[in-house]
Amino acid sequence: MTTMNLKRVVVTGLGAITPLGNTKAEYWDGLINGRNGIGPITRFDASKHDCRIAGEVKGFDPCDYISRKEAKRMDRFAQFAVAASQQAVSDAGFVINDLNAEQVGVIIGTGIGGLKVLEDQQEIYLTRGPDRCSPFMIPMMIANMAAGLTAIHTGAKGPNSCSVTACAAGRETNPPGVPQRRHPRPPGSRPGSTLK
Repeated sequence: MTTMNLKRVVVTGLGAITPLGNTKAEYWDGLINGRNGIGPITRFDASKHDCRIAGEVKGFDPCDYISRKEAKRMDRFAQFAVAASQQAVSDAGFVINDLNAEQVGVIIGTGIGGLKVLEDQQEIYLTRGPDRCSPFMIPMMIANMAAGLTAIHTGAKGPNSCSVTACAAGRETNPPGVPQRRHPRPPGSRPGSTLK
């Protein structure tokens, strides 16, 4: 393939839910001011681990982007994806409507999906029995729900894809990314990545 056959990609909007901040502006401010997003682990008891630090997202409220009922049915990684995508669409000044919805796709990469949901439901299964497990366990934990829920919440009806490639997920979904991403795709495709 020659460079003449490659399609150009234009980034028109950004969204960010990160250890440095939960908006593009907060994230950028953290980067240019050399702020460190690494700190003590607070999301679980790490006292028995050799490493007790991580880059956790702090101060994120999913209800700023979705209803409380919807938030309860989504794992945190999917909440991050929906929130960042809504930010990106808004930042771009892009409106998804009946005329362009089928030309707008979602491409999201993730490291693993809803591992916390799996852990929580395993504990419920062992202590309270299978009848107490959530019927939402599978839809909450599978990795492609980040892309699916993003499409639902933004109105995108074009191609929908989720790359599950651990730390390479961002590279897989964002330009220049892998060669397949440079082939023609819907003009409104929104790549992104989410890690918990």
